[in-house]
Amino acid sequence: MLAINLAEKRDVVAAFVKSRGVTTTVLLDANKEAEKSYQIAYTPTVFLVDRQGKLVGKAIGERQWMGEQGKALLLRLLARKP
Repeated sequence: MLAINLAEKRDVVAAFVKSRGVTTTVLLDANKEAEKSYQIAYTPTVFLVDRQGKLVGKAIGERQWMGEQGKALLLRLLARKP
């Protein structure tokens, strides 16, 4: 799992990551290249990509990924056979 921050300063992102206990890798997109490439109009935007790099889902807006439904979805996706 990767997170990409769009154009915020490193210290702002670091403070957010620390305050929220984020444990995933957070990449910085200072030049907005990912934003342009993936045509991101709203944040957060989440792309779910399978092991082969195929897009299997997209969510715009906040979601409770650590809630019961979010965890169940992620576990189902991880269990899928190639």
